[in-house]
Amino acid sequence: MTSKKPAEPNLPSTREELLVLHREARSRRMGAELGSHAWEQASGDVGRIEVQIAKSEREMTPPRM
Repeated sequence: MTSKKPAEPNLPSTREELLVLHREARSRRMGAELGSHAWEQASGDVGRIEVQIAKSEREMTPPRM
């Protein structure tokens, strides 16, 4: 038995909205000083968003590669 886990809190569920957030997070990361708290936060956001994008793409029929 598998149960779907809810999307990451505070992240939208549509791929299009996630891509907008991903672009914004990457921009924040690029603008932050390497290794700073802001850079680490933005990097974490990028990773969480990428996981949600991958989940949404796996659920597509047919899956998007």
